[in-house]
Amino acid sequence: MAYQRVWFRPRILRDVSTVDWSTTILGQKSSLPVYISATALGKLGHPEGELTLTRAAAKTGVIQMIATLASCAFDDILDAAAPGQTFFLQLYVNRDREITRKYVQHAEARGVKGLFITVDAPQLGRREKDMRMKVVDEDAGAEVQKGHEVKKDQGVARAISSFIDPSLSWKDIPWFRSITKMPIILKGIGSAEDAVLAYEAGVQGIVLSNHGGRQLDTARSGIEVLVEVVSALRLRGYWPDPRFEIYVDGGVRRASDVLKAIALGATAVGVGRPFLYAFCAYGQEGVEKAIQIFRDEFEMNMRLLGAKAIKDIVPEMVDAKSLSSHFVMTPQDNLFQNTYQPLQLAKFQESKL
Repeated sequence: MAYQRVWFRPRILRDVSTVDWSTTILGQKSSLPVYISATALGKLGHPEGELTLTRAAAKTGVIQMIATLASCAFDDILDAAAPGQTFFLQLYVNRDREITRKYVQHAEARGVKGLFITVDAPQLGRREKDMRMKVVDEDAGAEVQKGHEVKKDQGVARAISSFIDPSLSWKDIPWFRSITKMPIILKGIGSAEDAVLAYEAGVQGIVLSNHGGRQLDTARSGIEVLVEVVSALRLRGYWPDPRFEIYVDGGVRRASDVLKAIALGATAVGVGRPFLYAFCAYGQEGVEKAIQIFRDEFEMNMRLLGAKAIKDIVPEMVDAKSLSSHFVMTPQDNLFQNTYQPLQLAKFQESKL
């Protein structure tokens, strides 16, 4: 819903006969300013799980972020890649740091181009719909948990995440820098203060995210945090800096959402649920179709904005003043309303006694 509180300020009478929405993310070429964000347990939605994303990404030139909690084995995903295909790795940090070190260094040896460390999940949030499911399908579980005891009475997410280290802190960043040469990005920043600390810690980027709205209730979305983060970095002379990139994930459903984030300072955005829906319903072809829809929308919206290339999308093209207010009237999001079903209230039958 936050994206609907950002309004476009289009420019006219510009030659937009050709437009180019390609970009680079951490120095890696991408056909879109979008990467496939890490999501767990792909085989819950499709028998081939994350491999559907890998093959679609290869055909469309989009970068895939591999989840620590993927259903498919890490090496199986890399083995299914096309020559030269780019991957990032999302990392949940294990209590056993030796396991984490081996995992990270193996990923680097296999050619992964960026390490995205999730920092907003020292404990999994109370995901009540998930908890109602309880049972974990062994065939669709996380590959990283195979061979370990898994509790099945608290929902899928909690069952597979017991290894995550809640002691992870800023003091661990130098250790990560010592074990890998991959760019390090902190995924799950929710405030300007932590964005500043991340820059000062020497990482190469941050992802502004509220973890899909499934961690801390009422935490702001990434797009809402973006404005204050850019302002705080600029105030200290840290921004713009080509050595430090900002990404946003959560709630992106249209190319127009992506363009709003870019105008406000993001390099690219992560998209998760839309690609999940696509491969759950239609497999690899569904993901390719979803990416094609993004392409068509980029072409249309960039022309209507008056931007020939990503570099032409500037802050003056959006009005984001409403983002600072959480009590405003916004257009109803029919896409959201039609996709997500609210929890149903229990209905009690009147007794005939």
